[in-house]
Amino acid sequence: MGVKKVVLAYSGGLDTSIILKWLIETYKCEVVAYSADLGQDEELDGIEKKALATGAIKARIEDLREEFASEFVFPAFRANAIYEGQYLLGTSIARPLIAKQQIKIAEEEGADAVSHGATGKGNDQVRFELAYMALKPDIKVIAPWREWDMKSRSDLIAFAKKHGIPVPVTKAKPYSCDRNMLHVSYEGGILEDPWAEPDPAMFVMTASPENAPDEPEIIEIDYEKGDPVAVNGERMGPARLLVHLNKIGGKHGIGRVDIVENRFVGMKSRGVYETPGGAIMRIAHMAVESITMDREVIRLRDGLVPEYSRMIYNGFWYSPEMNYLRKTMDLAQDSVWGTARLKLYKGNCQVIGRKSDRSLYQPSFATFEEDDVFRQDEASGFIRLVGLRLRIAALAKQGSGRPMKS
Repeated sequence: MGVKKVVLAYSGGLDTSIILKWLIETYKCEVVAYSADLGQDEELDGIEKKALATGAIKARIEDLREEFASEFVFPAFRANAIYEGQYLLGTSIARPLIAKQQIKIAEEEGADAVSHGATGKGNDQVRFELAYMALKPDIKVIAPWREWDMKSRSDLIAFAKKHGIPVPVTKAKPYSCDRNMLHVSYEGGILEDPWAEPDPAMFVMTASPENAPDEPEIIEIDYEKGDPVAVNGERMGPARLLVHLNKIGGKHGIGRVDIVENRFVGMKSRGVYETPGGAIMRIAHMAVESITMDREVIRLRDGLVPEYSRMIYNGFWYSPEMNYLRKTMDLAQDSVWGTARLKLYKGNCQVIGRKSDRSLYQPSFATFEEDDVFRQDEASGFIRLVGLRLRIAALAKQGSGRPMKS
């Protein structure tokens, strides 16, 4: 079939474990198993040994944690990206980085093909392959879920048993998860019933709110040009800061989301997410923006957030329009310097203070007490001008206005 060497995006989970063996059997090719370290911690334990035991000629684990946080997560959070009002895009934002490194490894290893474990029903196939197309359009892409005759994860479990491949999914625990330093996502299996509550034992990053500490915790986050740079006065790099906020937020049960979202391929899907640090970052960021960003800039930027988020979700990170939007979003952050103070308590993250040396909030103008900088009688003319079109429309409706000439 013209394929000699494939670089497989390998997680060590059910799908990619089966795919590794299937690629060797079907294409009679060599497979390099590539695993991206995005902060999934113990999930990488033993992954190299497992890949080699399953037939890979080489296993490469790439530490992408700092790049993931600084070049993908932070830009998305500078833009307040959120899909359908709830999803903080933890899986979506990771795929373009994984794909970029996969193409780099394919070039280094002299591979003529890349492969992924995304299903033909999901969003990830689009995200991976749009990235491949943008970065190396001549690379061959193998998507086993669109080729083989296995139809379900039960079929995959049977294949694994036949070939002696250990996998972490069983018929008693038939849901899949994706983890990185931004979030954990869960989908499939018992979660496909949108009426069924997720098993409380499923969550790994967050405590249940009812079991969270009975005392609130107050934290302060400093921002520079829209990026968090310190927690409680301690400066940290992007990856370390995100992990630190995950621990704090997870302890207080912050960042759980259970939604039915609209996949790019056209169907609705139930997803359950844990994003403790990200939830805190977004709330703190918006608090600092509220006192440092111009009203009209906020209005224009907020109008772009849904489109920016949709592009990430749908896999267009490397598109020309996304490049344009990223620059636009970052330009809006030039003034966003300051500190947000937050109260964390049993699943809630509440802003209780915000300050900035560049604040546009001026008490002398906003006060309800007597002041000498604002003339209240000037508001009458402002209201008359702003409401003029409404007055004209009302007069026309009542038949009291002059007829309009064509």
